[in-house]
Amino acid sequence: MNQHRLITAALLSAAGLIASQAALAYQAGDVFVRGGIAQTDVKSNNGDLTADNLRLNVSDERGFYYGLGYLFTDQIGIELSGQEKVEHDLTLGGGPIGSVDRMPVNLLVNYYPLGGMDSRVQPYAGAGLNYTRFSGEELPGLDVRRSYGVIGQAGVDLAVAQGVMLNGFVSYADVSADVRLGGDKIGEAKIDPMTIGGGITYQF
Repeated sequence: MNQHRLITAALLSAAGLIASQAALAYQAGDVFVRGGIAQTDVKSNNGDLTADNLRLNVSDERGFYYGLGYLFTDQIGIELSGQEKVEHDLTLGGGPIGSVDRMPVNLLVNYYPLGGMDSRVQPYAGAGLNYTRFSGEELPGLDVRRSYGVIGQAGVDLAVAQGVMLNGFVSYADVSADVRLGGDKIGEAKIDPMTIGGGITYQF
């Protein structure tokens, strides 16, 4: 095989590979799953507790995130997402008071502006409801109650193979939870987490 044939074969192979990777269209009826690592940064001032107005601070943490979605139309879909239980350190008035576990679950409606169009890049934006459960408080008698609020997100999927995409997203949730000690309310923890994540999306 001469040099021209080798070059032609290489170009055809490269073109076929690019074509197989370039086309991605979200379409009605598609199902996808997502997973990866997410960093959660909570707001810097998490509220004042007790009659002495002691300031509460909650640490930033990271953990595994997941998502399961379905498209009703080419551009509109629903997603159930969440994050594994992560442990946050707590300080009150500058002193440590142990930790608490946080596990969020989100139900969102997503909009895909390029849905139905073949593109390697598929951005999306969504909004919905957040449920956050707190558990595992180390301080005896401390009880951080569950929270319900709104959440918004923006993200993008980048096709790397048929049905396989790299995923990146950012979300913001309204999370405020009553804090009780020995059954009495001593204040409110305002978490309001901003989460940035990256991982893989599989489309079916």
